[in-house]
This record gives sequence, C-alpha cells and structure tokens, in this order.
Amino acid sequence: MRKIIHVDMDCFFAAVEMRDNPALRDIPIAIGGSRVQRGVISTANYPARKFGVRSAMPTAMALKLCPHLTLLPGRFDAYKAASSHIREIFSRYTSLIEPLSLDEAYLDVSDSLHCQGSATLMAEEIRRTIFDELQLTASAGIAPVKFLAKIASDMNKPNGQFVIAPHQVAEFVRTLPLAKIPGVGKVSAAKLEGMGLRTCEDVQKSDLAMLLQRFGKLGRILWERSQGIDEREINNTRQRKSVGVERTLMEDIHEWADCEAIIENLYQELERRLVKVKPDLLIARQGVKLKFNDFQLTTQEHVWPRLNKADLISTAHKTWHERRGGRGVRLVGLHVTLLDPQLERQLVLGL
Repeated sequence: MRKIIHVDMDCFFAAVEMRDNPALRDIPIAIGGSRVQRGVISTANYPARKFGVRSAMPTAMALKLCPHLTLLPGRFDAYKAASSHIREIFSRYTSLIEPLSLDEAYLDVSDSLHCQGSATLMAEEIRRTIFDELQLTASAGIAPVKFLAKIASDMNKPNGQFVIAPHQVAEFVRTLPLAKIPGVGKVSAAKLEGMGLRTCEDVQKSDLAMLLQRFGKLGRILWERSQGIDEREINNTRQRKSVGVERTLMEDIHEWADCEAIIENLYQELERRLVKVKPDLLIARQGVKLKFNDFQLTTQEHVWPRLNKADLISTAHKTWHERRGGRGVRLVGLHVTLLDPQLERQLVLGL
C-alpha cells in the first residue's frame, strides 16, 4: 500500500507578503488586481476570507465585500524563491515529488525510512521544517492514493493535517460528496445531482455503462474514485505544457451573448489556475475551443505573449460566427500553451 502526502501551503502568496511585512498580518489583504484596473484575486489571507473574498474573484467584487481590502500587485520572484526552498525540503524525504503549482505538491514516501517510515510523522516534520526555515505554514493530507491525499489536505486547514488510513478508505469515500472529487466542477456536480447522484455511495449503486454514456472519461473517473481507486503514480518528470478550462453545458446554447458570459467565467478560472503555475502570466499561445451539438470539435489559437481576455473573446467571437453554422454549442473551453522553459530562459537573459 502506498503512502502519499499532499502538501498545500496556506494562502501562499499572501503568507509570503505577511511574513515579509508583519504590518499586514492582521488586516485583510489580497494579491492581484488594483482599485483602478479590472483584475482577478489570485489569493487572499484569512482576515480577507472572513469577508467572503476568494481566489478567482473579480477584484471589483472583492472590494464590494471588503472596501478596506489592501490589494498587493504580487512579488513573484519572492514566491518562486520560497517555492524552490519548500521543494528542497521535500527532497530531503523522497525523490518522488510531483509539484502541482508553486504552493502544492504530491510526495510518495512509501519507501522512505524517515520517521520510522511513518507518513503521518513525516508530514508533521515537513510542515514544522517549512515553518522553522521559511516562517510559512502548510497543511497536509496523508492517504494511500493521490485524490484522497489532496482532499485530506483541505480537512484541517490552516496549519493542520488529516490522515485517511487504508482501513478507513471505504467508509470515508462512502459519504464523500462527489463535488469534493478533484475534476468534478460545478456544472458536472449539478448534472450529477439532477440524476440523484450526490455522494460516492450513490455512484457505487449506479451503472458504470450509464456513467460512461453520460460523462465519458469523467464517468470512469467517478466510478473509480467512488471505490477509493486512484492508480495514478507520482509523476516527477512531467513538464507542464498547457493550462486549460472548459465547461460542458447542461443545455446547448445558440446565442453569442450566452457564450460570451461563459467565457467571462471561464477566464477567471483560467487566470486562477495559470497564476499558480506561471505567476507572471507569460505564455506562448492562447486559444478557444467549441464543441457543437453534433460533437464536432473546433479550436482556434493565436501566438500571444501574456494571458489576454480581450483576445480570447475576440477569437471566440470569430470562431462562433465562422464555424458554428447554426449548430448549438455544448462545450466551451479556453487554454494556453506555456513557454518552453529553455526558450523562456533565453528571453530573460536577452533582457
């Protein structure tokens, strides 16, 4: 049985700012956007969250909820430096590390001899070391599989950890809401609930063939996760090449205004995801994807140096009018291709 730890830093960007400027610790702060420009919050500290401020929220909405919110532009070099230090701490325990972003990672400590081989004790020690060396807090989840470790890391936030032992998996997943499973978004969760499927136990009692027909690949994932199955290994060699978001619609849309509204929402999620892996938002290309009601898929993208909403909307508008042909649209997606690390390094050196 594997021993997987998922470490998730607590409001990472904001925590770095509060560490470096103690005057910010007890006031609501958020990273991203400004009072004079449109933008999206990338993270907020816990005092700000008490007012309802959340990541991926438009800055204007955050300011309505918390008018005295202190907005910071972000110091991404400082966040990258802290992230590198944290990963070096991980490497003291295992070489099987899969970073998901600057502030979270999976660790496979199945073969580690640290702490008498106890993943629980290793997670405690890792969190304590991070605080001792960086004055930042982290939360952790410990489980036999990746998706449960990720869910567990959110159970005792902030600055806590939660263990799902192998003998506890069956009972834990039985009552687990499907919306908690990584990869199940709001639209899919609503669709599942409309079918009477709210928990993993509901899926356990349902038909796999029906899930595959209704949800495709996600149906297989739902079936496996509802049994506590996740055979994905820790991937410590993968170089992330793209970031994307998409939404499968409960009903086909036929009006451009509906598509534009969906893109506005998707853009916020894309920006939130991108800033976690590429805080400066520098990219190689960005594009849009539409799937029509006859299941034909079309994509269109442009070379673009930085994430740009206006260009994405313009590209989607052109695609909608030139390629739709009167068909309904059942899926809308946005994506970016990241810069090759070697090319990015050359560009930086050239500056």
